[in-house]
Amino acid sequence: MSPRPSIVVVGAGPRGTGFLERLAANLPELYGDEPLDVHLVDPHPPGPGRIWRTEQSPLLWMNSQAEDVTMFTDETVDLEGPVRPGPTLAEWAGIEGRAFPTRPQQGAYLRWVYERARDALPASVTVHEHRTTALRIDGPRDGRQRVRLDGASAPLLADLVVLTVGHVGAEPDPEQRRLAGFADRHGLVHLPPDFTADADLSALPAGEPVLVRGFGLAFVDLMVLLTEGRGGRYEGEGDELVYVPSGKEPVLHVGSRRGVPYHSKIGYVLDGERPPLPRFFGPDQTDALLRHGGPLDFRRDVWPLIDKELGWAHYHRLFSTHPERTSLDWSDFEKAYEEAPPRGAELAAVVAAAVPDPADRLDLDALDHPLDGIRYDSAEALQHGLRGYVTDDLTRRHDPAHSPDAAVFAGLLSVYGQLLRLGRRVDPDGWWHGFFSYLASGPPGPRLRQLLALSRAGVVRFLGPQVTVETDEERGLFRAASAALPGEWTEARALVEARIPEPTPEHTASPLLRALYAEGARVTPGGLLVVDPGDGRLLDHDGRPHPRRFALGPHTTARTGAGFTRPRTGGAGFRQNDATARAALALLRDRACRRPAPLSA
Repeated sequence: MSPRPSIVVVGAGPRGTGFLERLAANLPELYGDEPLDVHLVDPHPPGPGRIWRTEQSPLLWMNSQAEDVTMFTDETVDLEGPVRPGPTLAEWAGIEGRAFPTRPQQGAYLRWVYERARDALPASVTVHEHRTTALRIDGPRDGRQRVRLDGASAPLLADLVVLTVGHVGAEPDPEQRRLAGFADRHGLVHLPPDFTADADLSALPAGEPVLVRGFGLAFVDLMVLLTEGRGGRYEGEGDELVYVPSGKEPVLHVGSRRGVPYHSKIGYVLDGERPPLPRFFGPDQTDALLRHGGPLDFRRDVWPLIDKELGWAHYHRLFSTHPERTSLDWSDFEKAYEEAPPRGAELAAVVAAAVPDPADRLDLDALDHPLDGIRYDSAEALQHGLRGYVTDDLTRRHDPAHSPDAAVFAGLLSVYGQLLRLGRRVDPDGWWHGFFSYLASGPPGPRLRQLLALSRAGVVRFLGPQVTVETDEERGLFRAASAALPGEWTEARALVEARIPEPTPEHTASPLLRALYAEGARVTPGGLLVVDPGDGRLLDHDGRPHPRRFALGPHTTARTGAGFTRPRTGGAGFRQNDATARAALALLRDRACRRPAPLSA
């Protein structure tokens, strides 16, 4: 008797849940009511998974507004399977649409979505939950796969495997091992890159200085947990917000490469005419890159197109909404902008002639290096200068007079759609993803107002840009300095790396990914699994798609720019989930797969 057909899904968080929803939606058309086992492997609860688990502190917020989060398809999504609409997080939870929900609220929503998708499966499909870790996948290319589980004596046998492991951790790299060794020798505290909600912050003592390297979203979580999380509170609102310490807070000295936090979330709705996208980095340009015979380089071949595309979004909005701040007719500017080569003196001259105020021009290099060349004569002057920078950013990002910023955000989302098409042909290095996050995925405005209040209270101190960290063996201390304050050092007995770990092939903490790398799965230098952009099949070193192994999510070359999809925005992640679900069901429908040869463990 042939065994029941089966799918193993490794990772039951949001991406695994999204795949399950698409599997349920497509199953009646492609598979009918035939028997099927679906195995979900994840040590964390299905739906929220690790990152969105409901047990974490309610002080931690989502980085998206409730109305901008959906797990359901709509008619704007380009997919072959059926549309199955459903509520946004705001609609489901009954909360104000522009509120920033807590992480536990999002976890509860994801759990409900999972249960709805599971319950939509017919009685012929059985879902098995395995609260453990997948260690390895093996098995012949043309036969059943074996998924080895931690703590299980026998593997799961699967006709196909879908990896939706989400964000994974990393083992310490040589620098982090060196810093950890130094801390151990001198009785110091060193917290390596980690998801902040998972880190043990109890070792950071009250009132003591702590060096923090990293000024993105991981720092915001750290800031919250070490202030409100230790009993502090805020009084007042807006520019008058005041932090009242509990006395249990450490003093956070924070710096990074840029020396500033990510840009605030935009605090208004983009109305009126929207930029027609894509224009300079669209299907035609992507097709040309795909036809390119040699290897593609992101900075050389792709970044100039992105730069011009984002500029197009910016200037289209400026001309259409704020024509009084321009000095050319739109038609003349459009023609000149189109004809000018990307990122050159000719394009800069076109912009300068049409946009008199430099503050209205888009300079992505200047945005990426906001404090380059700036020097302060004292630490207090630096604090004042950085508070001014954050205040100006908050003002700008909440003022519709600067709505070209919101148009650039729309351009960034469009750009990611084309990068997905390029897939395995180009590796958008870590700089690009960080730059995208810096511009488009910054904290809610209220978090930056809290940062300002903490700075005024002396609980947060700014180090500045281009921060370097050294170890002083003789005195047993960490030391940090910034290019903005030459010759001055800040000393501390604690160092926190406030950033998400980078799971490169050499340092991934996932035994499953390590095994795939060793077996010959194709990966980028940054550790992303290379997948077929059409249906998510894993590629071997020689570029061959594996017939029975798929992968979706941020650990692949098909990762999208955002963690969750905004309603009515096309939803590239939904399209990927649908294509993979349909490919999986077509494979299961195949007689050769439905009647596999027996395979021993």
